[in-house]
Amino acid sequence: METTINDSQTTTASTASLSEKLTSFSEIATRYSVVIVLAWIGAMKFTAYEAGAIQGLVASSPFISWIYSVLSVQATSNMIGTIEIITATAIAFGYLNKRLAVAGALAAVATFTLTASFLFSAPGWEASLGGFPALSVVPGQFLLKDIVLLAVSIGLLGKALARD
Repeated sequence: METTINDSQTTTASTASLSEKLTSFSEIATRYSVVIVLAWIGAMKFTAYEAGAIQGLVASSPFISWIYSVLSVQATSNMIGTIEIITATAIAFGYLNKRLAVAGALAAVATFTLTASFLFSAPGWEASLGGFPALSVVPGQFLLKDIVLLAVSIGLLGKALARD
């Protein structure tokens, strides 16, 4: 009988240890996956290809379409890329400073809230399938991932705010 209790306790302890390790790894992987996405896409914004690719999204947004009256297509893309790279850097180095972590997470929440809003402002419903809720591949399905990135960014913000 003693062996059964010890085996059960050992299994429970092993499961708890594995759970803690997976949770710790997941938190690090989550943070740096957002960093990679923001830095990579941010760097792409400095190319004419990416500036042209986002032009329709920006132009159709009720929140930022005005920017093309102030900046050129490439300058707008460069500004967005700069913000994304700064956000990625703040998240990457947020472990050093709570304020930096909070600022980076807030910027990511704002970024992904804005890009997720493009789902509703950009033409993205596939007409051949009857329109809403059938998303086109671009931009609809391309933007859908931003809902997950928004949720992850909210989680990063919660973690940052909970730090001492």
